[in-house]
Amino acid sequence: MKRTYLATIVLLERMHRQFLEVIKAELEGHDIRDINNVQALILYNIGGDEMTVGELTLRGYYLGSNVSYNVKKMTEHGYLHQERSSHDRRSVRVKLTEKGLELSRLLEQMFERHVEAVAGSIDEEKLGLANESLRDVERFWLQQLGFGPRVAEFSRVETAA
Repeated sequence: MKRTYLATIVLLERMHRQFLEVIKAELEGHDIRDINNVQALILYNIGGDEMTVGELTLRGYYLGSNVSYNVKKMTEHGYLHQERSSHDRRSVRVKLTEKGLELSRLLEQMFERHVEAVAGSIDEEKLGLANESLRDVERFWLQQLGFGPRVAEFSRVETAA
């Protein structure tokens, strides 16, 4: 069991890095150089929503210290619009600009291509079983952190169909 558990952890980490490389290749293929793969994924997860940086952190499981930096960079490059909340001046709300929406649509097209391609090589039932297993691991890790048996919210990428 130990070997299998550790192999799962290594596989998850490697797959995450490879997924970010896929996004990077997509950006480079469209000659987009003013945003990195992590920032593009953050934009995709914001989509058409407007949210606070704190909500973004919770929704996307991004490290809090990096989100503020990434939001600043995406704002500087015209992908995001920031606005202080009129109700709570400490809170900053973000939403995509037209440039950000264009990039989000580009990633949506990439995911559509992936779904078409993966449908021919991976059985949907097997993929569903893999997701169930990964949710079990996630639930276990949340329990180790004292969050009990509840399942965390999933980002748009995890729930996109």
